Amino acid sequence: MAGLELLYCSAQAGISCPQDALVCGIHWELIQHGYRCLGAGEQPGPDERKSELLPAGWEANKEVYTLRYKSTDDARELLLKAIVVEDSMILNVMDCPSQKVADVTLAVADYINPEHLNDFHRVYKNMEELRTRIASGIIGPLGVPTEKVKKESQAEKKDPISPQDYNSLGIPPRHPAGMGAPSWPSPLNPFAVGGQDLDPLGGRSGGMIVDPLRSGFPQPGIDPSAGLPGRLPPGAVPPGARFDPFGPLGAGRAGPDPDHLPPPGYDDMFM
Repeated sequence: MAGLELLYCSAQAGISCPQDALVCGIHWELIQHGYRCLGAGEQPGPDERKSELLPAGWEANKEVYTLRYKSTDDARELLLKAIVVEDSMILNVMDCPSQKVADVTLAVADYINPEHLNDFHRVYKNMEELRTRIASGIIGPLGVPTEKVKKESQAEKKDPISPQDYNSLGIPPRHPAGMGAPSWPSPLNPFAVGGQDLDPLGGRSGGMIVDPLRSGFPQPGIDPSAGLPGRLPPGAVPPGARFDPFGPLGAGRAGPDPDHLPPPGYDDMFM
């Protein structure tokens, strides 16, 4: 509203009736939607320039206010006629290049306090409703200037950095690249606890068996029911049965077998 306040104060000398104040508010809404005023009257004058201010003589005709506007991208040129009919104001707006026409009827008393024309802070009311009427009745049917649409789309693309993503100290992540968080048994399934103890080769989680050669990294599971080459024929272990591995599994197992190492203090007679 700061811009409208400055506009109202600059035009206050010519505001002598509620209709003048309403036209001033309508003018500002067009400015907000990417239009600039060229002048008053239907015919262009010499040395016209785009301006956010109301032109000289804009309030000369109290029955029909006629103003011309042009979008900031020069794509649209509007001819606005605000026709006063008793206590209402009919807005007739035409886009000259496309000949599109939009109409809106406003009740002056819904937006202007006639007893406060000299006080900007009390002269307007229901401004949010007025903005909606102008946007849906005039701007929408005639089209929003391209430059305004571009600015709004660029503002929507800006994605602020969330506190979780911003790392001012450059601390590396908890888990190295390519590794996820450790797999924990689901708290919704209490029967998953100890599952790896019952099936150590099935790739399940939730047990206490630790293989020093795996070091906590996931390995492909082994299906004992398919048999172990050179040790168990297929079908020797029923599907789902508990199976304790014995001997080295596979010829390609690297490193020493933990079962070949003596336990700590094996020569202690008191152990």
